[in-house]
Amino acid sequence: MTAHSLDDLRRVIRRIESRRPKRPAATPIEDVLGGELVDTGAGSLLVVRREFPLSYRHGRQALGAALEAPLDLLSAVARVETPVADARRLLFLDAETTGLAGGTGTYAFLVGAAWLEDDRLVLVQHFMRDFDDEPALLAALWPLLERASGLVTFNGASFDLPLLETRFIMARRRWPATLPHLDLLRPSRRVWTSRFADCRLATLEREVIGVARDDDIPGALIPALYFDFLRSRRAGPLGRVLAHNRDDILSLVGLLGWFGGALAAQGSLTAPELGGLGRLWELVDVERALACYRAALAAGFGGAPAQAVRLRLARWEKRLARWDAARSLWEAAARDAGFDPRPWEELAKFHEHHRHDFVTARTIVEAALGLAEGAGVSSRVQEAFAYRRARLDRRLLARS
Repeated sequence: MTAHSLDDLRRVIRRIESRRPKRPAATPIEDVLGGELVDTGAGSLLVVRREFPLSYRHGRQALGAALEAPLDLLSAVARVETPVADARRLLFLDAETTGLAGGTGTYAFLVGAAWLEDDRLVLVQHFMRDFDDEPALLAALWPLLERASGLVTFNGASFDLPLLETRFIMARRRWPATLPHLDLLRPSRRVWTSRFADCRLATLEREVIGVARDDDIPGALIPALYFDFLRSRRAGPLGRVLAHNRDDILSLVGLLGWFGGALAAQGSLTAPELGGLGRLWELVDVERALACYRAALAAGFGGAPAQAVRLRLARWEKRLARWDAARSLWEAAARDAGFDPRPWEELAKFHEHHRHDFVTARTIVEAALGLAEGAGVSSRVQEAFAYRRARLDRRLLARS
């Protein structure tokens, strides 16, 4: 191709480009996501702020109920060395990250934080537009951590807080290691493990708080959306990520409020909730725990969860030497559908060692062996009952 031909081609290209409409300027990310760019002293950061009145209901739960939560009890359940105090200075935290592996290569690109202020809940989300924004994000978090009386998370002890601590240390910033931390996953497991298939926050907010999310994005997809934003700078899809994070924090506040209401007004709870609540009280007030168990059974609690509550209550009655109460519970558990060797074993031990009634003890063991064989339970269980029967035979023979 000659130089003359190249010049002609360039002129044609210029004419085409001059007629092509110009691309509109990209909408600023703060307008797309509804926030503002804030100078933190360590750089600028996108901050999205929302406020909710304490009367606002997230599902069935009013946000203001979090103020009534018994923080001393929940601190004991969560094994917090220094009890969390002053609900108005609690900081609710939830982070969205670039992956679940943890370690120095994982960033918290979105950190949502909320606290109670006067008659409202203030929820602020800090978003990194690029990895260079991390110093600004950490600088924005520090004053919130410094004024907090404690942190509230859900499964934050195993992921969110260790990750944030790593990012602070790598940035040569101090992390408030002595700040009390209340992770609601532990008390939630004590209450609902026997009731639900899992104790994920999504499960509890649906079943307990009554929140049904519309168009929610699965957490596993969030890192991919962030990396897509870094490549394309298209901020629109990130709106769903911020909504997911915001709902997580509101559910965290609502869950704390549920615990407060449940522990203060047990009369409004269902039988399964009473059974789970007893496991919370066990750590600080055994008699209140046993009252919860009795109320759950009196309310018609049934099935495997009820059996667990019955045996748990019987174990405490035995420990407190209230033998008649324990025996009645074991007898009720032995009548339950399906063969459970535990109440039969306890009844045999009660009659053998406490009442020294070897005849009744042997009758119970014989019946248990017959049920065990019919139910196809493990040979180890059958061998244990057979061993007990042989020992009772020897003791009966020695008496004759």
